[in-house]
Amino acid sequence: MLKKKGWFTLLSLVLMVSVVLTGCGGKNNASSGGNSGSEATANAGSKDSKETKNLTFMFRGGTDEQKAYEGVVKKYEADHPNVKVKIVVTAADQYATKLKASITGNSVPDVFYFESGDLKAYVNSGVLLDLTSYVEKNPNIDLNNIWKYGVDLYRYDGTMAGQGNLYGMPKDVGPFALGYNKTMFEAAGIPLPDKDKPYTWDEFIKVAQQLTIDKDGDGKLDQFGAGFNVQWALPSFVWSNGADWLDATKTKVTIDDPKFIEALQFFADMQLKYGITPSTEQAQTLDTYQRWMKGEMAFFPVGPWDMSTYEKLPFDYDLIPYPAGSTGKSATWTGSLGIGASAKTKHPDEAVDLINYLTASKEGMEALVKAKVQIPNLMDMAKEWAADTTTKPANKEEFLQVVNEYGRVLPGHYTYNAEWYNLFYTDIQPVLDGKVTPEEYVKAEQPKMQKLLDKAVEQEAKSKK
Repeated sequence: MLKKKGWFTLLSLVLMVSVVLTGCGGKNNASSGGNSGSEATANAGSKDSKETKNLTFMFRGGTDEQKAYEGVVKKYEADHPNVKVKIVVTAADQYATKLKASITGNSVPDVFYFESGDLKAYVNSGVLLDLTSYVEKNPNIDLNNIWKYGVDLYRYDGTMAGQGNLYGMPKDVGPFALGYNKTMFEAAGIPLPDKDKPYTWDEFIKVAQQLTIDKDGDGKLDQFGAGFNVQWALPSFVWSNGADWLDATKTKVTIDDPKFIEALQFFADMQLKYGITPSTEQAQTLDTYQRWMKGEMAFFPVGPWDMSTYEKLPFDYDLIPYPAGSTGKSATWTGSLGIGASAKTKHPDEAVDLINYLTASKEGMEALVKAKVQIPNLMDMAKEWAADTTTKPANKEEFLQVVNEYGRVLPGHYTYNAEWYNLFYTDIQPVLDGKVTPEEYVKAEQPKMQKLLDKAVEQEAKSKK
């Protein structure tokens, strides 16, 4: 949902960055979305050949996502009797290590998830199959009906990511929206948030303070206004305040920008000054996710991958824009995972056919969306899906607005690896605890991050030689 940066030329840094965070079946060629390339090639593939083609598909995800994808793969096999797919599935926190091992062992899966941030390095080191001819010549795939944001994440022309040939298809796009406990608002008699107009930072604090209370009178807070993980939520506050981690050239670290410092201070002050989020000690007793699940938190980030789990929440919830800083505009990130094929697969036609089935076919999308683990890749389907207010959350349109209007890719995506970006979060806890000021922190971290970024730029240049 998301980002790493590098196959790192034979993977010295591969998957060092899994940033996150925190993602079929027709019986004919037209519905399956998978004739890879020319009809002659497709007809020579799994449909007409009696030879069994064996593929390995490696992916990761939570329990619901695993179950959903396993079901879609079974439907694919039923539709393609000459193709057998061996599934290799891991927990999210183990995926990077296992994928790296498969590369070093020269046993890359035929089809596999990969982070968009790894695109340059994977292409430069010959790991990914170029899907361009397979996808763009397929009459059953309309790239104009798939989120441009998602498709472009997997394009690379040898110099610039976002343009050129296609080396993966988006498994999904993962807009990271802001959820709120609608039941809590109604019980407190507080007007519901405007789904079309974000709170200002001051407005957000005032509402959150009203909902941060000691419900049982024991002197301890047991309901909080908000809960934010710094790695996944800070970008929203930084961007909406007009700052960023990188300059326009993507070669200079800009965390010493006063607007950045202001946003980091606001983020820390939500606990230190305003007390609307649990303290470090309180979070250790019960983390913010569990508090949200129990109905003890007013605001909490929500991704499409949460929808199946949140069906069981003991309260009603919905989506709104993130509070806006000095720009007056909401901001957040949109993640994605790509599905690519090994450049060394013995069955490229079938491998791409499976990718297309999982990412670009109506049948595949219907099954995955029904499982409530992602939004539709197909834009026409997504509009119909969002218009259905009878399913939770009612304001699913917010997910689409994030993708279309105010979502961004995380900073680590732009560089050859994200080691520089990950370093920012490594030692940030003292800032959140009030022991180090944001000014002191960025002054110390900026040169260290810049050194790592310079190294990434050099690595990218060398990989092209």
